Amino acid sequence: MSNKCRVCDAETKFVISYGKMPLANAFLEPSQYDKEYFFELAVSHCPSCKMLQLIDQPKPELMFHEEYAFFSGTSKAMAVHFEDKANSHIQEFIKSPSDAFVIELGSNDGIMLKHFAKNKIKHLGIEPSRNVAEVARQNGVDTIVEFFGKETAQKVLNTHGKADIISASNVMCHIPDLRSVGQGVDLLLKDDGVFEFEDPYLGAMIEKTSYDQIYDEHVYIFSVTSVDNAFAPYGLEVFHVTPLETHGGSMRYHLCRKGAHPIRQSVIDQKAKEKSLGLDTYETYEKFAQSCEKNKKELVELLQNLKSEGKRVVGYAATSKSTTILNYCGIGSDLIECIYDTTPIKQNKFTPGMHIPVKSFDDFYNNAPDYAVLFAWNHAKEIFAKEESYTQSGKNWITFCPDVKVA
Repeated sequence: MSNKCRVCDAETKFVISYGKMPLANAFLEPSQYDKEYFFELAVSHCPSCKMLQLIDQPKPELMFHEEYAFFSGTSKAMAVHFEDKANSHIQEFIKSPSDAFVIELGSNDGIMLKHFAKNKIKHLGIEPSRNVAEVARQNGVDTIVEFFGKETAQKVLNTHGKADIISASNVMCHIPDLRSVGQGVDLLLKDDGVFEFEDPYLGAMIEKTSYDQIYDEHVYIFSVTSVDNAFAPYGLEVFHVTPLETHGGSMRYHLCRKGAHPIRQSVIDQKAKEKSLGLDTYETYEKFAQSCEKNKKELVELLQNLKSEGKRVVGYAATSKSTTILNYCGIGSDLIECIYDTTPIKQNKFTPGMHIPVKSFDDFYNNAPDYAVLFAWNHAKEIFAKEESYTQSGKNWITFCPDVKVA
C-alpha cells in the first residue's frame, strides 16, 4: 500500500484498517461468490494538506458502471433536498437564466438537474454509470456518460462553453484524481463562476464515530481546510460553506477563482471549529480508530446476546455504508437473518462480502422481526415516521451511530 498523499505527494500516516472489504454496492447472486472482488479498506491522514483518505481504492470502473445500485430519487427526503439546492443556486448564482450554463458532476438520475431543465436553463449532467444516466435522460436531463477530469472538461468546453455553476453532490469524495478535477474546473468555470459540492463531513464523522462513511467509493472524507488546500494549486478557494444534515453530517463547499467572491464568515468560523476538534492533529485519528474498535465490539456483543435469547433480528436498508459495518464487524446471516430494502436492483440478491439475503418489505410487515438494525441511520427521522406502526407494536430498532443502543 502506498503512503503517498493522493493530493500533495507528502508522506501520510496510517490511521486504521477495516480489513478485507468488498465493493460497497456490489450486491450479488450465489453464482458470483467465487469471483467477488476484495481489497484492504485502510485509511491514512496527510499531515501536510490535512486530507483523510483511503490508502488503496479499487479502479473507478469497478464501482461505477451500467449496474450501479444507487438511485438518488428513491429517497423523498433527498428529492426535497436537491430541489431546495437547485432553487438556491438559481436564486443566488444565476444572473441571467437565458444565458446561464450549469454542469453537474455525477448527476445520477437527474434528481437536481431536472429543476434546471424545468426552468429551461442550459445544463449538462456528467454521469459515469450508464443505467442511472439513462434514467436522467428519461427525466429530460441532458446527460453524457463520462468520468470527469481534464479531458472530459476540454470536450465539454469545446461543445458547450464555460459554466456559471459546476456542482456535485456526494461525488467529489469518489474521485481519486482531484488534480484532474481541479484542472477541469479551471478550464470550464467562468471568471465569476461557482464550483460547489457537498460530501460527508470529516468533523461530523469524527464526532459521531460514523466510520461507515468509509468505503470503496469514499476515497476522501473532506474538511474545509483540506478542500482549500486541495484546490489552491488551481487558483480556487473556498469562500462559503454550509453544514448539512444529509448523510449523517455533510458540508457544502462553495469555491471560486481566488478573489472572485469575498470570503464569508462561515469559512472563518468553520475552520476555527475544525481547529478546536483537532482535525489537524494525528492524535484525533488515533482516538477515532479506538472508538471504531469499541463500537464494533459493542454491536457484535448486542447481536450475539439477542441471538442467544432467540430474538429475530433483521437489517433495515441495504445501504452502501452497511457493507463496511457488516464486513468490519464480521456480521453475517447468523446474526442478521436478512436485510429489507426498497431498491429493486438489490432485492433477491445478497450483501457484498457477508452474503446476507436482501428482500423486499413484504415480509417485514407480514412477519415483523423483534429487532431491526437501522443501517440507514442518517434517514432515521424519515424512517421512524414511515414505520411508526412497527414501533407501536412493541418492536425495536438498533442503532450504532453515534452509539450502539436499542431505540
